[in-house]
Amino acid sequence: MTDLTDIRQFNESYRQLAPLAFHAANRVLRDAAAAEDVVQDVFMQLWRRPSSYDPDRGPLSRYVSLLARSRATDRWRTRTARDAAVERSVQETRLGPGAHESAADPVLRRERSQTVLRALDDLPGDQREAILLAYGRGLTAQEIAQAVAVPLGTAKSRVRLGLQKARIGLQAA
Repeated sequence: MTDLTDIRQFNESYRQLAPLAFHAANRVLRDAAAAEDVVQDVFMQLWRRPSSYDPDRGPLSRYVSLLARSRATDRWRTRTARDAAVERSVQETRLGPGAHESAADPVLRRERSQTVLRALDDLPGDQREAILLAYGRGLTAQEIAQAVAVPLGTAKSRVRLGLQKARIGLQAA
């Protein structure tokens, strides 16, 4: 059994399993630098929270591989969403503000923005924070959980509940 709190055993596990984690991440991302970042994230989690690995559920190699693939998938989704948003922004910029826009459109956009901000202000602080991290900073649920030091399920719940409450607030407006 591997004791991840022992520095020598951790180093040996890293030496043996880092290539496996890299391969799993690189198969998803197809980007060596991003895959290396995923490997570092995986082993940082194991170093900070060695109890996240439960030897009764399987070998450490399988856990590291699954964790790397999961993290890589989260990064891929974030990157895909960010790239789509950038593309939309580029398209809007090309069209220019006056291309297909009436004089009322900027006013309506500002009013919608203010309505959304009011809906966010009405949310409980932890849900507002989770939504701002997810949609304002583009963080994944895993990254939100790490940023605010809560379990992954809690981070996901905060985003989901915040979106539900914001939707209700926006429908009322």
